[in-house]
Amino acid sequence: MLSILIPTYNYDVTRLVTELHRQALNTYVDFEILVMEDGSTQFLEENKAISNLQFCHYTALSHNIGRSAIRNRLADEARYGHLLFIDCDAEVHTSHFVEKYLAFCREEVVVIGGTAYEPENNDPDFSLRLKYGRMREAKSAQNREQAGKYSHFSSFNFLISKSIFNQIRFDESIRGYGHEDTLFGHQIAELHCEVHHIDNDLIHKGLDDNILFIHKTEESTKNLYLLHKSNKYPFLANQSKLLRTFINLDRKNLSPFLAKLFSVLQTCMQKQLCSRRPSLKIYDLYKLLYLAKISLSD
Repeated sequence: MLSILIPTYNYDVTRLVTELHRQALNTYVDFEILVMEDGSTQFLEENKAISNLQFCHYTALSHNIGRSAIRNRLADEARYGHLLFIDCDAEVHTSHFVEKYLAFCREEVVVIGGTAYEPENNDPDFSLRLKYGRMREAKSAQNREQAGKYSHFSSFNFLISKSIFNQIRFDESIRGYGHEDTLFGHQIAELHCEVHHIDNDLIHKGLDDNILFIHKTEESTKNLYLLHKSNKYPFLANQSKLLRTFINLDRKNLSPFLAKLFSVLQTCMQKQLCSRRPSLKIYDLYKLLYLAKISLSD
């Protein structure tokens, strides 16, 4: 009935898998848990123990194939008709997490469970990631529905019928970090799939510190620009407020000015974003100015 799929990269998933396994056994339904290492070099011995759990399968790929390709490969190897994708750095914090998803396993459907962050975590080294996560990602099912049922798609924690997944699949041409979820979510909307948002969140544990998160933000912004320039995804401007704003300003020939502004303000903005109270308005400005910069170096 249910295949739980966990792509893994340099992360100890034994606690996550053990809890999912315990809950799945208690439901008395057919299930499997597939864990696949995407060229990991750490925690291989620890994670190998997953193979000792009934109905659990562990595979370690010798090289990294990317965030999209590993999800597609896991789906190809899944036995059952419903796929529950969970990121490796998630933590289960409710006793009925698996059971809540089973209610949808007789439908052709996409179900998005949500993301949460530990309220007691106020580590200043992670202040930007925590603020972004709490303000932009940790939305209740009601708030996600109100924003539009096809918005707020995230591969962090979602259920999908295998028949629907095979019509979409993650775009393996995307390399690096960022926006594979954007394209996948758009395809869900294009197919007019039945989508449910539910309050069945997982805690996001594997946080990036402020410097690394800024670096990943730059990588994601560059990915967005490359996707836009490929002309393969004309809908992206509608999906991304950042890209839409940049296009409007670029048409007014303001990109050189914005790129210059980035050079002048970059250090100052980074310092603010790494502070105890980072501003998401400055974070959004950082992305816009950086987008202008990379557009000129194209």
